[in-house]
Amino acid sequence: MRRLTTLLLLLLAIHASAQSISDNDKLASLGKVWGLLKYYHPVVAKAKLDWDKELMNHIDPVLATHNKQELSRVYLDWIAGLGKAKYHTSSAPQSDRYSNYLDTSWISDHSLFTDSLSALLSTIQHNSKLKRNHYAHRMLFGFAVMRLKHEDPYEDSLYPSAGMRLLALYRYWNIINYFYPYKNIIDAKWNDVLGEMIPVFRDAKDTIAYNIAIRELTAKIDDSHAALYNKYTSQFFGGKTPPIMYDIIDDKAIVTAFYNDTLAALDDIRYGDIISEVNGQTIPQIMAKYRRYNGASNEPTRILRSSHGLIFAGGGDVCNIAYERNGVAATKTIHKYTIQALHYTHQKDSSAPSKILESDIGYVNMGTLTKKQVKSVMRDMINTNAIIFDVRNYPNGTLYKVCRYLNPHATPFVKFTIQARNHPGMFTKFTTYKCGYKNKHYYKGKVIVLFNASTQSHAEFTCMALKTAPNVTCIGSQTAGADGDVINIVLPGNNKTWMTGLGVFYPDGTPTQRIGIVPDIKITPTIAGIREHRDEVLDRAIELAKTGK
Repeated sequence: MRRLTTLLLLLLAIHASAQSISDNDKLASLGKVWGLLKYYHPVVAKAKLDWDKELMNHIDPVLATHNKQELSRVYLDWIAGLGKAKYHTSSAPQSDRYSNYLDTSWISDHSLFTDSLSALLSTIQHNSKLKRNHYAHRMLFGFAVMRLKHEDPYEDSLYPSAGMRLLALYRYWNIINYFYPYKNIIDAKWNDVLGEMIPVFRDAKDTIAYNIAIRELTAKIDDSHAALYNKYTSQFFGGKTPPIMYDIIDDKAIVTAFYNDTLAALDDIRYGDIISEVNGQTIPQIMAKYRRYNGASNEPTRILRSSHGLIFAGGGDVCNIAYERNGVAATKTIHKYTIQALHYTHQKDSSAPSKILESDIGYVNMGTLTKKQVKSVMRDMINTNAIIFDVRNYPNGTLYKVCRYLNPHATPFVKFTIQARNHPGMFTKFTTYKCGYKNKHYYKGKVIVLFNASTQSHAEFTCMALKTAPNVTCIGSQTAGADGDVINIVLPGNNKTWMTGLGVFYPDGTPTQRIGIVPDIKITPTIAGIREHRDEVLDRAIELAKTGK
């Protein structure tokens, strides 16, 4: 009986080892092995080989395998062919200095790899200490920033071959896997994303499908810095829009401005019109339809991005809308145009950087204030009862100069995590930054900071500094949740996208990514307020400045 049991177990083991592997799983394993060697193998990291070409040369051999023994042999022979590599005994990073966001559980997947391959990959990952990598270099100037280098853009490959489309996917997936500081808080399980996206990239039938596949991939990291905008993604969404700007409020689109008021008048579209449906679909239905291509750190920012023409996506020169004006519901057909046909020129904010409002209240537009203007503006504000800093814009690097007038002493306001030099996928704590300096004549009045979903990146960084003022109140709504340095990513077809490169936290460790800056008093515009041309967020700030509540 014991012999029979042993024989059965042996037969089961042989059967399991001979089980076939799907092409999708083979290709997913290829992308992960290729990326691990790219960032950890001493020979590859020194650019001794054309690593993109190496990938292309191994796609067919990997697909030709029938089981894990054959698949593992392809990888073992590949690694052996790279030449001799010296591995150094690894000393485990100190847990209080490093955060490990790298999931390498795939290395031990016994359904794909033999024990010998898993052991070799683990050795490479744990024991290769590289002082410099040809493809990723951390630079130190002010902030510690990562730069991804020497990635061929393949400019002529507007519609890359199937193999090169996989290269685009693998390149992006591995960059996020090893260098994205927020991989631990994205909604998707990143190890699974590669397998999910392989069919999307392989089956992309033309240039538009390839570009929209990239856009879908970037949306999966839940980062308001990440996106892909070009003429091909525009064509996917129809390439045309009505001549209107709008905000989405309460699941409706309210007209707030015009790209071309003459063309808008031809269809009798007016300021304050409330659009509830487009071509028979509600605004939430349309946003849900395109959600996978509309990435953002949080929902308010996703809604904001939907306010840039998305609800009118689809082909054709016209669309049918259901709308309401002055309490009367109606439907009509309106025309759509290319951006070129609208003859629209973006008007840069040219308003004054500051002014005195009613009741001795100062107002500073951080989007137009320059470093040279800070001294005179703050001196003019020093005797006001309150200063309102409007950061619903993109500031000009003025935060340190401004905070010198607001704080009685140097105050910590932010700390970072950065990529560990010798351990791709791991992040280490970095310097805590301070703003302000010892100043007994600091501003004693109320400080009020305004922000919303359009407040992103350096604007959020600015809000973090302004929040250190002794008597500060923040008013508005959740910001974009994408703070920190931006890293450029180049993909075949010369497609450029981005990701947040630094981990940004408050001094106590509270994160800002995806959360953004949270207001003390939440105020969002209403349809009624927009129709009455009121800035309800600023109105609430003035009320606080006057009444203290």
